[in-house]
Amino acid sequence: MSEEKYVEISNLVKAYPNPFGEPVAVVKDFNLNIRKGEVISIIGHSGCGKSTVLTMLAGLNEITDGGIIVAGKEIDGPGPDRAVVFQSPCLLPWMTSYGNVMMGVKQVYPHATKQQRRVITEYSLSVVGLADSMHKYPRELSGGMQQRVGIARAIALKPKVLLLDEPFGRLDSLTRMELQDVILGIFDREKITTVMITHDPDEAVFMSDRICMMTNGPEARVGEVMTIDFQRPRNREALMETDKFYDYRRRLLQFLDDCEDEKAGKGPIRFNQSASA
Repeated sequence: MSEEKYVEISNLVKAYPNPFGEPVAVVKDFNLNIRKGEVISIIGHSGCGKSTVLTMLAGLNEITDGGIIVAGKEIDGPGPDRAVVFQSPCLLPWMTSYGNVMMGVKQVYPHATKQQRRVITEYSLSVVGLADSMHKYPRELSGGMQQRVGIARAIALKPKVLLLDEPFGRLDSLTRMELQDVILGIFDREKITTVMITHDPDEAVFMSDRICMMTNGPEARVGEVMTIDFQRPRNREALMETDKFYDYRRRLLQFLDDCEDEKAGKGPIRFNQSASA
């Protein structure tokens, strides 16, 4: 297993039948290598297949062609080595925050003692800022706090890869920034290899080591991969005072604009497919 290719996504294809039963590729020839401990954002226009790639990586969506290798092993369905956080945390309403996290811990650590499971659960809730709210029920929590429980539930599994499907999409801007900082703190402490889907260019630049930009569908692919050369840990105010932040942002927005132009029939564009960089 190479740490440079901790996650290998090779020639990935997802196709669905059209009304005539003919396969139509939503995603085609998607290639991306991810280093161990790296944070990758996938961005693109709505409907380009970002979440389709993520759910195939999670093992929740069958792969039509190609393959995905995680830590030297080709995936075949879902597994605890890949934890997913969706827009909605989908908490069980009859369980407390502690109970929602503990449920996953029991499944992943069946041979651990009660004390060991308790320590894992309490630690995971504390690192997302819920040490004082772990015995509250979802109905007693704000949307942002519920999402923190979802994040705690994911990191408690000690996954090899953390998958974030627009985890802040339903939150107000202030809560969104607070949770971005929470996630960045977890990245710095736990060094979890992470793939995040986002629509937000600022979020992608602020949180990522690299940004994978997808072309429009159908047959969406990797159009360009941009390296974000900011050291960690990151300070939001400091980064947003740099010219480099806005240079990255402009490059990303230009790519998205070019995709729109191509879709509108204003001519083909050439992409820099440096996915293995």
